Amino acid sequence: MYFNLFYLFILLNISLSTQKTRNSINDRDLLSSFFEDIQQLKINKASEVIVKIENTSLNNKIRIYFEIKKCNGFKQHNADGILKNIVIKNREENLELLLDLLILSENEISYKNDRLKAFDYAYKGLELSKKLNTDFLEREFLILILNIFKNGIINNDDNVEKYLDQLFKLSKNNKVYLFKYYEYKIYLNEIGLLKTDFKSKIDKRTKISLDCFKKLESLIILFDKNNSINIEYYHLKALILSYNDIELSLTNLKYELKLLENKKDIFFNKYKYENLKELARKLAEKKQFLEAINYLNQSKTFESKITPLRNKFVYNLYISEMYYGLNKKDSAFIAMKLGFQNSISLNFKNQNNLISSLEIKNKTVEKEKQIFELDTKRKQNLSFLIVTLSSLILISIIATLSLKNSKRKRKLAEQEKELETIKNLTLLKEQEITTINAMVDGQEKERKRIAEDLHDNLGSVLATLKLHFENLKINREKKKIDQKELFNKTENLIDEAYLKVRRIAHAKNAGVIANQGLLLAIQVMAEKISSADKIQIEVIHFGLDKRLENTLEITLFRIIQELVTNIIKHADAKNATINISLYDKNLNIIIEDDGKGFNIKKVNLNNGMGISSIKTRIEHLNGTFEIDSTLGKGSSIIIDIPVS
Repeated sequence: MYFNLFYLFILLNISLSTQKTRNSINDRDLLSSFFEDIQQLKINKASEVIVKIENTSLNNKIRIYFEIKKCNGFKQHNADGILKNIVIKNREENLELLLDLLILSENEISYKNDRLKAFDYAYKGLELSKKLNTDFLEREFLILILNIFKNGIINNDDNVEKYLDQLFKLSKNNKVYLFKYYEYKIYLNEIGLLKTDFKSKIDKRTKISLDCFKKLESLIILFDKNNSINIEYYHLKALILSYNDIELSLTNLKYELKLLENKKDIFFNKYKYENLKELARKLAEKKQFLEAINYLNQSKTFESKITPLRNKFVYNLYISEMYYGLNKKDSAFIAMKLGFQNSISLNFKNQNNLISSLEIKNKTVEKEKQIFELDTKRKQNLSFLIVTLSSLILISIIATLSLKNSKRKRKLAEQEKELETIKNLTLLKEQEITTINAMVDGQEKERKRIAEDLHDNLGSVLATLKLHFENLKINREKKKIDQKELFNKTENLIDEAYLKVRRIAHAKNAGVIANQGLLLAIQVMAEKISSADKIQIEVIHFGLDKRLENTLEITLFRIIQELVTNIIKHADAKNATINISLYDKNLNIIIEDDGKGFNIKKVNLNNGMGISSIKTRIEHLNGTFEIDSTLGKGSSIIIDIPVS
């Protein structure tokens, strides 16, 4: 009996062990399928695969990785818990540890932009994945490392081609990873990280990229037509075609944009940003500057927050070129100045990146060299310790002396702070008075304009109407004129007076007060003015999907109405454009005309055209106001206002 029980116990253990092994193999296959879907940009399918992973720990980790990958620079993940877990000594080297390293590396790339840490985690993961024979994770870590080089390394590195070769060997029988291999080879080649023995490096780079793209063309036909990897394919195609044919390059970029329009997931925002930015750059090359500006402004909606300084530098650089192409030299100069300031800060960061790249390079040397370096460092550390102790003693002496002066400096700082507070209060009061004066001035001008309309339009009609009533009174007794005709004329004058009053009311409210909204009010105003056939006004808009605060809409409409009135009165223009767009909580208004223009230096803006009042009102809204005008070439007015 005991023997039978013992036999059953052994069979049960063998069965459970076999089941665990099967589940483990199944989970590895699912993970491999998940990463393949991610590389093909199949977000929904990857999400479905996660549900099937039975191991709870693996399931939780892959969900964290999926969230980081999916949000792609727009939502940061807190990986502190994983980081604490990863540094535990003697931790078991298994699949869970590999996923932790993958999460940490991707988190650094996607949100913190710390390439040194990202490389450190990815390199450890690569070595461990080789040790554990997990080919599918080895490929992922290689792609992470190549991505780090693609997005930051600025000098040649011998190891780039080594990592590319490793990826190629692991991808021979897999079309997805072969596609990634040729894709990264093109990008790394374009930024000059691949070696060349040719006399002309440019010719060599062009040949490598073209050869790689031919391989991609033979691969892409193996994928389904609706596969999202086509988004990357058409972007690469546009890059390659830009060597010879900008028009074809543009066609492919626009087709890529069409594919992206159906992708609402936040994961695709980085692809939309790169696409719109590249479209703007290509259109600028074709001198289609207005369309280029439109695409460039749209791209800001999709830019990630990882590299805000680089984003600003690129935007200001591109927009300055476009303004210069439109002969708006002042606007181009302002944008170029901002870009130069960004460039200074960016160059400082690039110096740190160069240091980081050297540290990354050191991490890939042979193990024997690492041991040699460690021995050298130990000797250096001994010398460093002696220097450090001496420095600490010296610092202590300096700190003691500095401490005596700190209290005196603190008191002086407090006094200066109080004085600064008083100055700020005074300045605020002065600004408040200036704003009130500007508002009163605007109201007075509005009243004066209404009075002129009443006098010139309605006054003459009422005077004529009075004469008709006197004629009716006289004719009732003498009956010299047909009584019915007099009544008809009098009734027509009353109708005319009513229509003039209604027209004045509509002109002053123009839809904003009637709850039509700012955009519709501007469009109605432009349509009414254009119908007179003296000047054609076009309204271009972007991003105004929702209403603004009512008081702000009324103020903005009055400002635009005043500027359009100035164009009609003073510019002798045939055409005008009102360009209004809202992006990244910033409202941009550009009003342009093809009139006679004026010399800004010779015009007293404080007295003329009500511009001083407009400028003050915009400053009250924390906005900026710029005028760009050239004699005989029209004028441009640029307004930027932050919107909460």
